[in-house]
This record gives sequence, C-alpha cells and structure tokens, in this order.
Amino acid sequence: MSDWTAIEALPSPRLTELFEADPARLDTFSLDVAGLHFDWSKTHLTREAVAAFAALAKAKDLAGRRDAMFAGEHVNVTEDRPVEHTAERGEGNPESVSRARHYQARMRALIDAIEADAFGPVRHILHVGIGGSALGPDLIVDALGREADRYDVAIVSNVDGVALEDAFERFDPAATLLVIASKTFTTTETMLNANSAIAWMNEHNVDDPYGRVVALTASPDKAVEWGVDETRVLPFSEGVGGRYSLWSSIGFPAALALGWDRFEELLEGAAEMDRHFRLAALHENAPALAAFADLYYTQVRHAETRAPFAYDQRLRLLPSYLQQLEMESNGKSVTADGQPVGRPTAAITWGGVGTDAQHAVFQLLHQGTHLVPVEFIAVIEAGDTLAEDHHRQLLLNAFAQGAALMKGKQVDDPARSYSGDRPSSTILLDVLDARTLGALIAFYEQRVFVNGILLGINSFDQFGVELGKEMAKAADQGGQEFDPSTTDLIRRAGLN
Repeated sequence: MSDWTAIEALPSPRLTELFEADPARLDTFSLDVAGLHFDWSKTHLTREAVAAFAALAKAKDLAGRRDAMFAGEHVNVTEDRPVEHTAERGEGNPESVSRARHYQARMRALIDAIEADAFGPVRHILHVGIGGSALGPDLIVDALGREADRYDVAIVSNVDGVALEDAFERFDPAATLLVIASKTFTTTETMLNANSAIAWMNEHNVDDPYGRVVALTASPDKAVEWGVDETRVLPFSEGVGGRYSLWSSIGFPAALALGWDRFEELLEGAAEMDRHFRLAALHENAPALAAFADLYYTQVRHAETRAPFAYDQRLRLLPSYLQQLEMESNGKSVTADGQPVGRPTAAITWGGVGTDAQHAVFQLLHQGTHLVPVEFIAVIEAGDTLAEDHHRQLLLNAFAQGAALMKGKQVDDPARSYSGDRPSSTILLDVLDARTLGALIAFYEQRVFVNGILLGINSFDQFGVELGKEMAKAADQGGQEFDPSTTDLIRRAGLN
C-alpha cells in the first residue's frame, strides 16, 4: 500500500461545511509565530488530513531529514553537499555557524570601511547578479529600503543591456560601487554585465575601476583572478544554494543600504522561524502545515498552480522571489535516488500585488474552471502615512476576497454566480520590518523543504536551468546545431 493511500482517500467536504461542523476550526488551523499570524482555516485541511500527512512525514523520516540538514549532513545528495543557509542565521552545524560568523565579520568590516570613505565617495551601489544572487537582495532592499537614504541601489540581473543602461543613466560612475554576485564567478549573464560596468567606468575616466569592485562568491580565487583585490572579496560557503543565499554575503547590498543592525535583525527573525520549525509538533508547525496544504491540493485535488498575492506594495517582489524558491527547488520529476517520482511535484507558482490583481486575474480565481489555492500576505501596520484610509481599504479587500472565494454566491443568472469552495490561506504580519521579513522568508524556505522530503525529491539542486544556457553558449561559439526553427530564428536575428 502506498504511503499516500490515506491522503488520496481523504473526503472532500465544502469549506463552509467544515466551519459548520467544527466551531473550533479557526483555533485549530491558525498559528502565531515570530510576529506572523497564519490562517489555514479556509483551506480543506482537517484534523484527519493533518494526521494522514503526519503519518506520511513519519514514513518519510521528515524529522530525521530535518535534523540532518541542521547538522550539516550532505542532504543535497546529487551534488554531495551540505545545506548550510540556516547556519548563516546561527542555526545549524557549529562548524558551519562559526564559518558563517567569520564571513559576516569580514562583511561588516568592509561595510565599515566603505562608510569611512575607504573607497572614496560612494553614493550608488550597482549590484549585478542573477537568480538567487539578485532576487533576494532586490526583495529585501525594496521592502525595507524605501525610507533609507544611505545609498542609491540598483540590482541588475537581466543580460538585456537596457537594464544596465537604466542604472548607468541614474548613477555617477565616479561615485558607484560595483558589486558582483556570482557563486561560481563564471555566470555568463553576470560576468557580461560586470565587464560592461567596468567599461562604463573606464569610458568616464574613473581611476582604478577594479578598485571600486566588491565580489560576493563561493569561488574567491576566480574573483581575484578576474581582478578583484582579495580584501574586497566576500566569500560564502559552497553549501549555501543560490536561492537560499540572501543571508550570506549575497545580502551585502541590503546590509550596506539598510545598515548592519537591520541586516542582523533579518537574520534573527529567520532564526526564530528556524527554531519553531525544529521544535514545534507537526500539527502546530507553520512550515509543515503549509506544506500539508500544498500537497493536499496537488495530490488530492490535482491543482496545478498556486497563487500568492501580496497586499502590501512593499512586498511586490515576493511573488517573483517565491517563483524561484518553489519551482527551482521542487520542480523535479525524479526522486533523490534518481527514480521517477510518479506524481505531481511543485505547483506552478504565480501571483501578484493586491488590489491590482483583483482587476486583472481574480475573475479566473472566482469563476474560472481551474482550482487555484490562493495565499494572501498582508501587514497590519500601514506602510503609508496618508490621511485617507488607504490601508484600511487594502486590508478589507484582502480579507473580503478570501471570504468570497470560500462562500461564493448563487443567483439565477449563471454568469453572475460564484461556485465558492475555493481555498485560500492568509499570512498576516504585525509590522513589516527586518525581523518579520526574515521570519517570513525562512518560513517559505522550510515549507519548500517539507514539500521536498514528503515527495522524496532533492530540493537543493537545479540542473534544469543548465541545458538552455549550455546550448546558448555553444551557439555563441559556433559549436551548436539546432532544429530548423531555431536555426531560422538565429538567421533572422542576424546572429549567425
């Protein structure tokens, strides 16, 4: 009998029926952790479902695999590496934590030097990276840096030169610090952008452009070989994956722009969520319960997507960040030992920002034929100071959308009817600050981990991103044959 048998046999009552049958449902399926309130009561989770998932977690040795990750064992089996991002916030193998603390001290010392004008005038930070080397810092700076006036920050990831030129137009090259973020220091897009930034400085007669470069990498020798002075190379551990790396030196632009104290608060908030994940029983463990809901909808209800909506402009980049975290981690088709998974893995993550999204995609969510679990992320304390009550309307819209998805509305006109019984969860932050944002991101990381363990896959490799890049590189060097369609496109674009 499959470990999934009990889960796949779960009944499917309507959400309104679940509330009617259980007056304590809200208490059972809501939690408060690290300044975050979680509410899964408007999902189809039941006590019976949680028990079935807990049994699956035991069969898959979730507790053992969790302890192995924190202990620094090589749980990234396909790359034979430990998974050390939690050590960056002080939770993990003591040796890994000690190394992370050493690297952080090095980063802080460099920030102190920059603030003391050791680099000459610095008003602008041009950070080039891609994937996890850009998405995390971009999210943090955008969410927390709106009132910061220490430095102007541009985080450029796209190899499209338009993105880089936008930064060039805003910045004074003589007052710009170039930050190159690449784990291997060979990432094609990042190194092309870095070379173009150096050329821009040279064109404007900046003395010693390489002296205005900081490298963030797990390959410090390659950074030095490229031209960065060893004293301006900020290493991080090989066991810190790109999409989990904002806690490491990859977070340098955020620490510089926001100040070291706020960066430490970010780490502390994440560590608080880590401790909760390690110690809380599964029925009151936020990452585990969220993963149980994810798996219920992919495995039982066959939902192919899930949609987080940030009802706070400061979190507008969160859906994009989660796309990489969730789909690059768990978008796999084989188990950790190379066997076919035989069932759906990660849902397609997409989303947006409320209330904009209500006027763009919520038609499908309410009346379309797809089942899409929705996640609302909102903040109790307003981020604005306007006299008009913008924040009240923002929150009321978020909460009412969840209620409408669940309840629906039946009228005689089918075009104006809503079926209801459409699930949503809510994450409500008391305030949006460095500590709560750290806890929120760590919650998503550990949720991904639980999903991966229960599916039997390795959440920490990403071989799927390589093939297209390899073919593009080979084509650039004239060593790649393509199908007739691709060959014609290359010809039409004048690239052959």
